[in-house]
Amino acid sequence: MTKPGAVATLSVPEHATVARGTLRGLIARAGLTVEDFLSAVG
Repeated sequence: MTKPGAVATLSVPEHATVARGTLRGLIARAGLTVEDFLSAVG
């Protein structure tokens, strides 16, 4: 996933399920809102 004008390197756990807090933290570190993330992956 990329966001124009932003560079972020994130370590995403390779699990079937990622904990809610972990996912929210990754989304925030990427500079996205939850809504932005959901629209990008949905």
